[in-house]
Amino acid sequence: MSEAADFLLDARGTSRELGAWVIGLAFGRDGSLGLGLGDGTVRVANPRQPQGEWASVAAHDGAVLALCADAKSGFLTGGDDGRLVRTAPDGSVEAVAQLGAMKWVEHVAAHESGLRAASVGKQLHLFDAQGAKLKTLTHPSSVGGIAFDTKGKRVAASHYNGASLWFVASKEDKPRVLEWKGSHAAIAISPDGTHVVTAMQENALHGWRLADGQHMRMSGYPSKTHFLSFTARGKWLATSGADAVVVWPFFGGGPMGKAPTELAGGDGVLCSAVACHPQHEVVAAGFADGLVLLAEIGSGKIVPVAAPGHGSISALGWNATGTHLAFGTETGFAGLVDLSKRG
Repeated sequence: MSEAADFLLDARGTSRELGAWVIGLAFGRDGSLGLGLGDGTVRVANPRQPQGEWASVAAHDGAVLALCADAKSGFLTGGDDGRLVRTAPDGSVEAVAQLGAMKWVEHVAAHESGLRAASVGKQLHLFDAQGAKLKTLTHPSSVGGIAFDTKGKRVAASHYNGASLWFVASKEDKPRVLEWKGSHAAIAISPDGTHVVTAMQENALHGWRLADGQHMRMSGYPSKTHFLSFTARGKWLATSGADAVVVWPFFGGGPMGKAPTELAGGDGVLCSAVACHPQHEVVAAGFADGLVLLAEIGSGKIVPVAAPGHGSISALGWNATGTHLAFGTETGFAGLVDLSKRG
């Protein structure tokens, strides 16, 4: 498999040694690629010129803790310096907010409507496209993850003993509380807005069907799940945390009572990251040994992308059209692959 994996990265992509843990990555809405690193820098690459320089931008005094695509273009990052920062595609930096010198901005999210969100401890701060603070939403304990729904009308935050779902434009800020005992971290809202799913400290997932509050328990993981990714139409939920890509069915009544599909397993190496293709029922997956591959859910077909050997995959993502895939590792290795090429 290694030879095939090397071939795809070598023939259709480029790689870099960035020198620090890749905390997160995203393709901006302008098409550029941004990677947030543990040394406080944001690296910016142009997929249309992959062999060109990957700009290094000093965004934070300390580590980048979270990165996402900003609302319109560029990237939004939170750092352990208490700052919420926007890095433009040209590498210029703008401080959106200073949320406390001794505080960590642990999670960030943005929606194309212009909304931005950043969490510090128990508080979730919402900002508009100009950086003006809209409101602060307070939770019973530290926020473990945040997500906007597809339309940008609701924002969800996970925390101890469940999650809170807020209507962004509501005059009365009272959340719908989704209760389940335990510590909840990564969170996702299904593309059609009907389900909320969290990853728990107990090596399990928990979900809520919003129409009737039905609980969904998804267990059996040997490790914690850090990545949750729905397919484009919400039919499947792909997850990390096992020695295979675990994919749960969210159709025909949902995952309760159904076994998940397992893809690309068998060698005992944990899957550390997943990212569903933005159009097709294909999952990109990264593993603890550095292997990156593509798995087709329907057929189970596997296409190796990058060989093991560069550290555990810590960041993974597609561009909006699904023509480019990027990944980063805990050792600072990063790759960018152009999958639009034929042959």
